[in-house]
Parts: sequence; structure tokens; C-alpha cells
Amino acid sequence: MRAIVTGGAGFIGSHLVDALINENHEVIIIDNLLTGKTENINLKATFYNQDLQNHEKIKEIFEKHKPEIVYHLAAQIDLRKSIKEPIEDAKINILSTINLLELSAKNNIKHFIFSSTGGAIYGDTKQIPTIETHKEQPSSPYGCSKLTIEKYLHSYSKVHNLKYTCLRYSNVYGPRQNAKGEAGVIAIFLNKLFNNQTPTIFGGIQTRDFVYVHDVVRANLLALNDPTSNTYNISTSKQTDVIEIFSKINKYFNNKFAPHYEGLKKGEQKISCLSYEKIKKNLGWEPLTNIDEGLDKTYCWFLMQRQSTNPNSL
Repeated sequence: MRAIVTGGAGFIGSHLVDALINENHEVIIIDNLLTGKTENINLKATFYNQDLQNHEKIKEIFEKHKPEIVYHLAAQIDLRKSIKEPIEDAKINILSTINLLELSAKNNIKHFIFSSTGGAIYGDTKQIPTIETHKEQPSSPYGCSKLTIEKYLHSYSKVHNLKYTCLRYSNVYGPRQNAKGEAGVIAIFLNKLFNNQTPTIFGGIQTRDFVYVHDVVRANLLALNDPTSNTYNISTSKQTDVIEIFSKINKYFNNKFAPHYEGLKKGEQKISCLSYEKIKKNLGWEPLTNIDEGLDKTYCWFLMQRQSTNPNSL
């Protein structure tokens, strides 16, 4: 099948592109490379260095390639930035997606698979792990934008018969994660420690549900087999607090670092842990990578990246 992958040069998107190509799908990547990287781009994919806000250019890509599937991963993912710049967040995350939905409806897209968010949509809940039917109560514009898109998808399924899957990720980590933004505490910690810098922990006692990127990719592939529109959590249903994550990472560096602590940022949750029972029941998905194995793989990738760019650094 022909699939458009927005954000296909980014962290999760590039791994997904690799997996789709390995399964002999034709892939068209749309990415503006603001956070994506050219080295992540699979050479067997068709690549467009294009911003989703350029609606006319995106229309031309759809008309030229006539895709059957859309994987929408491109987004403004910085929760703290969404609080500082909510209008810009909405332009990028909501308006650009509505244009994709319009194009999908007009071009008879068979399946629209959307990378949503779990924690930021649910907010702090008393039900742990949180299930998909729990009331959504986002506390940040980022969470609001993701939930808004989900509502639009439901509308397009009713009005235009567009089949969709919403994948609500918990905290994804792994190789290729961008360490320069606010998202991805594991990548940020590793980058700081490799550069002998003191990491900052905001709050610290809050817990997260860390899911490895290759497990997330498997969920995206399995979503193609879903006969109906659905919303699924993609998670491990296990909590790990941020201080423990730092401690695990610090062991790779002989425990020589001590973090700097600051207060919890506005809009951030204290607890985030999601149930994956629905997708396990419907599609047979479950996480295969535990946190220690995933951290080993992620550390090794960061180490190899550092050695390749600066062989004398270690």
C-alpha cells in the first residue's frame, strides 16, 4: 500500500517508515525537518521537505501520489511551549490536521492513523492504569489540541466514512529521540550526562509510563488490521518515577552526577499510567520491551552516535 507518513524524519516516524518499507509498503514522507533529521530518512522512501501549514503543497502531494493510508505523526509536541504559545500550537496541531482530513476525505483514504497522547489527554486521574473510556481532562493546550483532533476524526468518520485509529501514547523513548526539546526526559538526561552537564528534574516524584519506540511501531502496523475505527492506549501499564529513571541512567556513568531540582511545571501531570488491555484484546498487541532493556538499547545508541561524531570524546 502507499502510505503518507507526516513527521517521517522524526523520532517515532522514522522508525515507522523503516518498518513499513521492510513490509514492502510504498512510503511518502512529509517533514519540515524542524525536529526531524535528514539522517533518519529511509532512502527507499519519497521525501518532501515541506511544512504541513503549506496547504497547497500538501494537496499537490496527495494528488500526485494518491496514497491509501495516512500516518499522522507530525506535531508540535512541547507541552511547555504549548502553554507559552497556545495559538501557534493550535495552528500547527489542529489547523494542519484539519487540512489533512479534508484531503483524506476527498482522496478516499482507506485509513487515517493518528499519533495522539495518553497522559496529556487524560490529565491526573484516580484510575490507574487509566482506560480509554475515562473522562478526558487535559490541562495543557497540547493535550487539548490532541483531543480536538480526535473529535474531528470521529466527525469525519461519520460524515465522510473515513476510518481512523487514534493511538494514545504514554511516554515513548528510544533511539533517535530528540534531546533538545522539552519532550523525552530519557533522551534529555542521556544527552546532558554525555556532555557532563547537570540535568534538571522538575518535581521528580511524578511517575510516567515509559514505552519503547519499537513497541509503538508494532502498534502502528497492527492498526492497519483493525476493521473499524478505534482509540487505543499504547503503554506498559507500569509506573516509573523520574528520579528512578535518572538513577538508572546515572549508573551508566558510574553514578557521578547529581541532578538539580526545580518545582513541577504548570500543566504537567503528577501520575501518568495507561491500560493497554483494549488493544491487547482487539489486535493482540502488548509491550515486549521492559524499561531496563529499553534503556540499555537507548544508551547504546546515544553512545554510538557520540563516538561516530567525536571518536576522541570517550
